[in-house]
Amino acid sequence: MKIKKGFQLRDVCGEKVLTPQGLGNIDFNALIALNETSAYLYENLVECDGFEVDDMVALLLREYDVTEEQARTDCKALAEKWVEIGLAE
Repeated sequence: MKIKKGFQLRDVCGEKVLTPQGLGNIDFNALIALNETSAYLYENLVECDGFEVDDMVALLLREYDVTEEQARTDCKALAEKWVEIGLAE
């Protein structure tokens, strides 16, 4: 999996929001707001040539006090959502 180019993570009024860069990424039907954890993952994966759910899990386990089972469940759901909304492919 790979994060698509053309988005920039910004802090807007204390919230982490991905903003599209260029007309090809603009979809006014969906705003991409990230919580602290998903923003952490995004920041660490955006420059990767590719990543898997296992890479996401490893990042969470390194940074947060969470079980591997919970991290895997959450990362799998997040990865699927990112693909669904067009943020990753």
